[in-house]
Amino acid sequence: MIRFTLNGRAQEANVEADMPLLWAIRDVIGLTGTRFGCGQALCGACTVWIDGQPTRSCQTTMADVAGKAVTTIEGVSGRVTEAVQKAWVDLDVPQCGYCQSGQVMAAIALLESNRKPTDNDIDAALSGNICRCATYQRIRSAVHQAARSLA
Repeated sequence: MIRFTLNGRAQEANVEADMPLLWAIRDVIGLTGTRFGCGQALCGACTVWIDGQPTRSCQTTMADVAGKAVTTIEGVSGRVTEAVQKAWVDLDVPQCGYCQSGQVMAAIALLESNRKPTDNDIDAALSGNICRCATYQRIRSAVHQAARSLA
């Protein structure tokens, strides 16, 4: 039994210690906002926060999260989250939308620590998040818009 906090609530999962967190979140717990992309921690679709840090859940084992706080796209909230979500909608960021939960998680984490990011800051923070539709300009613009709204 692995015990951790998921989206602010105590959670227990009766799974193998080496099960990837992604599969526990999706298949055992039933939260499907976190996506499977590459399975090798390269694309960012599976990004969650572990103790507040963006982390690839496809390569993180359940043993790694024992006693820790995990936040998925379903669990983000607050002023920064609302600013990012509004900017995403206003600028029509997603095309297919598959990568968006990971992009949004990375963007929120960036704006939580840096309210005035440069293009380079945005590119660095989201560099590991691949968008197959190549909406990178809209993603960058949305992060800037969200930052302005938080000023």
